[in-house]
Order: sequence, then C-alpha cells, then structure tokens
Amino acid sequence: MSDIDLKAIAEFSSELASGCREISLKYFRYPMDYAQKEDLTPVTIADESIERYMRERIRAAFPDHGIVGEEMEAEEGERYTWYIDPIDGTKSFISGMPLFGTLAALRDTKEGKTLYGMIDMPSLDERWVSDGTTALFNGKPTRASKCTRLADAQIYCTSPDIFPDADWAVYEKVSRAAKFRRFGGDCYIYGLLASGHCDLVVETSLKTFDFMALMPVIEAAGGFITDWEGRELNPASDGRVVAAATRELLDETLAMIGSAEPRGQAL
Repeated sequence: MSDIDLKAIAEFSSELASGCREISLKYFRYPMDYAQKEDLTPVTIADESIERYMRERIRAAFPDHGIVGEEMEAEEGERYTWYIDPIDGTKSFISGMPLFGTLAALRDTKEGKTLYGMIDMPSLDERWVSDGTTALFNGKPTRASKCTRLADAQIYCTSPDIFPDADWAVYEKVSRAAKFRRFGGDCYIYGLLASGHCDLVVETSLKTFDFMALMPVIEAAGGFITDWEGRELNPASDGRVVAAATRELLDETLAMIGSAEPRGQAL
C-alpha cells in the first residue's frame, strides 16, 4: 500500500489550485495571442505560466516525485508521479467560455494506482476532489446518478472534432441510442457526471494528463471509467474513454461500442 499522507496531498492540492486560479483568471477574457502546437491544439501564455507554477510548487514540496504535464517534458517518478493539465479546455479559455479547468492527479507508479484527483474550475469557483475513497464537490460529498439504461442516459462529449472518422461512427451509434446528447465541457462534463447531472461520457484522443485526475473522482462518486475495451485506464491507454454512472450503463455502452467497431480492426 502507498505510504503517502493523502490528507497532506489534499491540502497541498487545494493551495496549488488557488495559485493556478489566480494566474488563469488574470488572463481569462483578456486579449492574448496563442500558438498552434504540432498536434494542432492551441497553447497560450496562461497554459505555460500555470504549468510552470505547478511544476515549481510540486518540485519544492515533493522533490522525488515525477511530473507529467501537457506543455513541458515528462519526468516519470520512480514511486510517485503527478499528472497535470494547466488548462483543460484551452479553446474554451481562448474564446471566453468559462468551462475550462485545471487538473492534477497523483499516481503511485509502483502500485499502478491513481491516489488523488482534482478537477478545478477557476471561473466557476467549483472543485471536485477525491482521495479514491470519497468524492467531494466544493467540500461536500457527491454521487453519480443511478441511471442504468442507455435509453435513459444523458450523454456528453467535448466535441465531434476530437473523434477520428471511425471512432465518430461508433459514437454516433451509441449517442443516438441515448435519451439525449450534448457537446462541450472538456473536464467539466466528468465533474457533472460525478455529481449526477449527466450519466455518460464517451470520448477519444485523450492524453494521460486529461484522464488521470478524473479517475478517482468518478470512481469515488460511485461511477465507472475505463477505455473502450472496458480496461482500467493507465499511462499506456490509447485515449478512448468511457465514463458511466453505473456498472449496468457502462456494460451496455461497452457492448454497443464493441458491436459498432469493425470486426478485427482496432480503431
């Protein structure tokens, strides 16, 4: 078992998030230039400033921990590694939409377990955290919905643009079988799921720093999060993610995904 003090991690993460908020809100809805990265996603001075701040704080507090972030070189830790995303939802941030967040997760590399996760929404003053046992929303326990059927589910994804064509065909089939579907939100939609406001999220093209923080929050809230094959997410996952409020809903969704994929072909 991990011997780290998760209460101390929670206190540190809260302070870290507060510092990140100050930086992001200083830049939010102010004119700024942005660059296009090799993967065609945008990056701003806010992304870089926040990640630099997060890395400095983590290194000062936990010098033996590794750090994997979106904007800078990955440094895997021998025992513990932080996964950080300074602004999850940079396109929202650039366009003045308040649905962007800061993500932080601590993973026990040796045990292969994500110990702590945080989804912080700076402009909304909302925060989900979990130590893997309890999920909290703004300091109070939160729970996923009890939806068990795809036909009754509210399904989300961030954008059709994140899906390769073959994966989009799968999403079309799954989402058309749901009660209704909505788009937009990045990490925020996973927080909504943890609080019972939506029931299902199906996405692709996510990176480790996109989903690590989501895992403890959703699971401690009673939900489930896996890849499209139903396997536990880990640093080697392919970025295709399903998050569901209940086991029954997850199983039905995974079965439909499996039936929609071309036989014998990995998408």
